[in-house]
Amino acid sequence: MTKYYNHTLPNGLRIVHVSTVSQVAYCGLSINAGSRDDLPGKAGLAHFVEHTIFKGTKHRRSWHILNRMERVGGELNAYTTKEGTALYSIFPCEHFERAIELIADLVANSRFPEKELEKEREVVLEEIDSYRDSPMEAVYDDFEDMLFAGSSLGHNILGTERDLGNITPEDCRFYLDTQYVPENMVFFAMGNIKTERVFRMAEKYLGVLNHKLERATRTMPVDAPVFRKTVNIDSHQAHTIMGKRIFSMYDERKYAAFLLNNIIGGPGMNSLLNVAIREKRGYVYTVESSLSLLSDCGLFEVYFGSDERHVAPSLKIIGHIIEELASKPMSEKALLSAKKQYLGQLLVSGENKESMALSIGKSFLFHNCIMSDGELAERINALTPQQLMDCAALLAPSDCSVLTLK
Repeated sequence: MTKYYNHTLPNGLRIVHVSTVSQVAYCGLSINAGSRDDLPGKAGLAHFVEHTIFKGTKHRRSWHILNRMERVGGELNAYTTKEGTALYSIFPCEHFERAIELIADLVANSRFPEKELEKEREVVLEEIDSYRDSPMEAVYDDFEDMLFAGSSLGHNILGTERDLGNITPEDCRFYLDTQYVPENMVFFAMGNIKTERVFRMAEKYLGVLNHKLERATRTMPVDAPVFRKTVNIDSHQAHTIMGKRIFSMYDERKYAAFLLNNIIGGPGMNSLLNVAIREKRGYVYTVESSLSLLSDCGLFEVYFGSDERHVAPSLKIIGHIIEELASKPMSEKALLSAKKQYLGQLLVSGENKESMALSIGKSFLFHNCIMSDGELAERINALTPQQLMDCAALLAPSDCSVLTLK
């Protein structure tokens, strides 16, 4: 990671800048607010605000917002997760002031016109329907809804048709005024822009924000009972997730979890699951594991798509692989090879500059720092066979829940 520079404005907004030689730049806001912060009875509000923030401000109509960066070859984008939102732009470096001014206008002055909200409601409902039509995606949402049942994490980011119908322009503006606030955001910039200019423009356009954070305290979800459930959706394929809750992003064991996840079912064709279930036996057409770490808990999941008759044997193999990792230390040679592969993958993925810029904002938002490539390599290379065994023991198959849509 290139050296970064940071600064805090008088209003509490943190700024982080990474200087590069590229003539393409990125800037935006990382906001510590997501679907777990939706208002009661307004599931999907965070995501809906992310959609409708582009629909008009005190100074611009939606058409002007959409064209502001496009006309200079840039882009304006946003996304929402369970506890985070990003609002950002990609553009030629010379148009940095245009980008930051537009982003500031959206946060400070969005009006959420009723007519535009009605149109966007239909767009989001179509998005919900498209997810339901894709069991590979729907199974993740359904599994997490069950795993976090009864908590603010236990509902789909997109919301429901009923709750979307309850969202008003006033709800959207209230959410923006109480969540998109200086103490709850980080402004990030990456590109061939002078650091002094980044700080100066941030002060000029974002220094005027003065709303204070107002929201219910986030509470850690209670542990849900282990479940094994099959839902018939009349699909010609079975889509299965096996997983469980683990620790948060602030736990030092996360480095062992990152490496272990990569070994078990990472993107490499040589992952243990891909070799054992797909390549050797042909039970599945795809299999992968994933790790999602939130501020107060985390989630380890294994997904596979298969014929219905291969669900049970695939689950058995997954369980066996995890149990073996928990009971038998990896050889030094195998562990060294796994570390080398993982760090190489991170190096390659670092070439995706958009992803890197967003990662910079998220890292500074939640950790107030950015770990260098060298520091991360040190953490990974220091991992021992015992640490991976201990981490694998946390993933005991007997404690994992399972959901199959078929």
